[in-house]
Amino acid sequence: MAEAFNPKVASVIPVLNEAESIIGCLNSLCNQSYPANQHQIHVLDGGSTDNSWHLIETFINDRKEKQPAVYLHKNPGKYVAEARNLALELIPKSVEYFVEIIGHCSVESDHIEKLVSTMGVLQKSTNNNVGALGARVVPRQGELGLVESWVEAALSSPIARGKGQFDKFSGIQPTNTPAFCLHYRKALHRVGGWDTSFITSQDSDLSMRMKKIGYQLFRTSEVKVQMSKRTSLKSWSKMGFRYGFWRTKLVKRHSNRIDIRELLPWLGILLTAVLYYTGSNYWFVPAAFYTLVLGLEGVKSCIISQKLSHVYGVPIAILILHTSFSLGIFYGIFGKSQSFNDRESTNGNLN
Repeated sequence: MAEAFNPKVASVIPVLNEAESIIGCLNSLCNQSYPANQHQIHVLDGGSTDNSWHLIETFINDRKEKQPAVYLHKNPGKYVAEARNLALELIPKSVEYFVEIIGHCSVESDHIEKLVSTMGVLQKSTNNNVGALGARVVPRQGELGLVESWVEAALSSPIARGKGQFDKFSGIQPTNTPAFCLHYRKALHRVGGWDTSFITSQDSDLSMRMKKIGYQLFRTSEVKVQMSKRTSLKSWSKMGFRYGFWRTKLVKRHSNRIDIRELLPWLGILLTAVLYYTGSNYWFVPAAFYTLVLGLEGVKSCIISQKLSHVYGVPIAILILHTSFSLGIFYGIFGKSQSFNDRESTNGNLN
């Protein structure tokens, strides 16, 4: 009879001002079907200015000696990459796998069990050559606010979500972009952990470095992470700009990650300019076609959601994302790596 695959795992949660969501995240991780004595949870606070630290500390004290054990650490480096690298140093060597999560997410009770089980099968078939296994990102439970529902619908649109963490894939498949991974610790050490020069896209950079040394990456739709999205158009636009900025930095390092679709807004502007300055009577066609596509996405979302506001809200959200992301890409060509960061706000950077 085959020996059960129950390696020791640690959930690693970088936080910064997550007071509204961190307890829900911790509760979901503490109530796992995976053996509690094989699981531990580490929260790394990057200097929260709300009461996140107090809430987490109280949560830990109330649990007393219950398993899985929950630990709270200070993250002097403040950002996600620094937090995860610190976890690599702090967590006992007996822990073989790291569960990647953030403070404004929650997971189902069999989250770790399913990830570990699938990872066990993959490792057996590849001679322990899988560096990471990602999950599928889905909306948080409960009623969404007005803007958050627009953002969620925009990310469901094929013209906005891309092939990254919001991709609506199915099954178990190889990927370049696993999200909310179960990471193989040996693979993390072999690539030297996360690159702290990245404030965003640090996970994509890590994945590409793993692939370069021969590790395989997978994702499974059987495991889902419920993630809160942006709740204001201002934070949505700042996020788009930041993602575009760091996307450029990522492509400069890993040229095979370039995606021509991300350049379409700039190509559309260039085409319009060429048509206009050459005297074409059809210079307006690219903009008209784009407007039509946005309108159709709004109508489609309205029908699916049964929310009238999606007729105009979803096109607005997609337009803001395309505009801010494109400007971020342009700025990323010239801007310094530390010259743009919006992760200074409260409430988990969602407002």
